[in-house]
Amino acid sequence: MYVTLYASHPMLRKNGFCMTKTLLSPRDRILVALDVPALDEALALVHALRGHVGGFKVGLELCTSVGVPMVVAAISGAGGAIFLDLKFKDIPNTVASAVRVVATTMGASVRMLTLHTDGGSAMLAAAAGAVRNAGLLPPLLLGVTVLTSTDEVTLNEDLRVPGNVETHVVHLARIAQRAGLGGVVASPLEVAAIRAACGDELTIVTPGVRPSWATSDDQRRVMTPTEALRVGSDYLVIGRPITAPPVEIGGPAEAARRILRELETAM
Repeated sequence: MYVTLYASHPMLRKNGFCMTKTLLSPRDRILVALDVPALDEALALVHALRGHVGGFKVGLELCTSVGVPMVVAAISGAGGAIFLDLKFKDIPNTVASAVRVVATTMGASVRMLTLHTDGGSAMLAAAAGAVRNAGLLPPLLLGVTVLTSTDEVTLNEDLRVPGNVETHVVHLARIAQRAGLGGVVASPLEVAAIRAACGDELTIVTPGVRPSWATSDDQRRVMTPTEALRVGSDYLVIGRPITAPPVEIGGPAEAARRILRELETAM
């Protein structure tokens, strides 16, 4: 029987996600990005991978194609733990209402939910308040800091944010922590700086994780799974290296097992 506690009282385990860091196994740490357009394709990956990974990230493509409630019900029904990556950003009341809907109608299935930290502290605090009042097992709220496709040139010239990426990521992580969020999403290159600024209690979920045998695709700030683990990442989001691995690696299950062996060696 799993013990279930929530976020600021670190949860031990619920629906597959182990939320207490000292209990995280290498398998728990791997979250597969289901960046596919069709539900049957996503479910095939869940069935192939659920014994090898800790959970599944569901994002905009699949949810727009099928609808959030249907996606959540289908993947949860297939035994997949869900990280719902919708990156909410709007006025505080709207985001709080959206978070409340997820927490009250899907909270038993959705264990992590994202929102953009650059929505500001009032928006983040409203979302945190919404989950506190949503029942015993609301999702862990994660503040997305700077997308892994964004480099310093994009940050400075397109977004008109001065300074380097790391400084801005740490600033956003501090805002998220002060607002009451349980974790952040950040590239592996900023994890050590976030740990130094925010301590060990904040959960860090890391996209931009690419094994040495995979291409970087459109991610610019990347590390290997072992490197990300060593700098302090709690969860590693891995997509195409598992869902569409190089032909010489084999299929998704073989790719996941290979990454799992690398993490077991590192730990």
